[in-house]
Amino acid sequence: MAEQRKMPAGLKQATELGPLIIFFAAYYFGDLFVATGAIMATTLIALAVSYYYTRTLPMMPLVTAVVIMVFGGLTLILQDETFIKMKPTIIYALFAAALFAGLVMGKSFIKVLFNNFWDLDDAGWKKLTIRLALFFLAMAVANELVWRSFSTDIWVNIKVFGFTAATFLFFISQVPLITKHTKHEETKTDG
Repeated sequence: MAEQRKMPAGLKQATELGPLIIFFAAYYFGDLFVATGAIMATTLIALAVSYYYTRTLPMMPLVTAVVIMVFGGLTLILQDETFIKMKPTIIYALFAAALFAGLVMGKSFIKVLFNNFWDLDDAGWKKLTIRLALFFLAMAVANELVWRSFSTDIWVNIKVFGFTAATFLFFISQVPLITKHTKHEETKTDG
């Protein structure tokens, strides 16, 4: 097995946000079709860079990449913006479905993703999973409402800035839950 390398922190953020930033820039310097090709290419590059360092392909970025390739490919081949506009809806709906399915099976898939960051009790993981699944459902509905009701310019701006801000605010709003359900190790004193 190949040796895992430590990914520099800045590079990690670049692989996570880079495709979205490139999408936005390509849209404003080109059009939605140029932006679609750009996000497809940068997503593959981000996955390759991540794999180079971690020697694994994390499930969420991998699923996102597959959906981007399928819907981006349909957008470019058919020259129809509808497919790339539906992509966030599909991704959010898939993530929500996976989280709910995990709960039905008695598992918290986000525990696997975030247990390196937080050490929560089982009740905390369950509550966070439910909240995140509901958030993903709300984001899927929001994307559908925006792309079907507004211009492409407005959709791109909301997708890049609004959805990113909503995700940030969602996780900030979960700090009290995370704090309340963080496991505290018992400190042993001698004597």
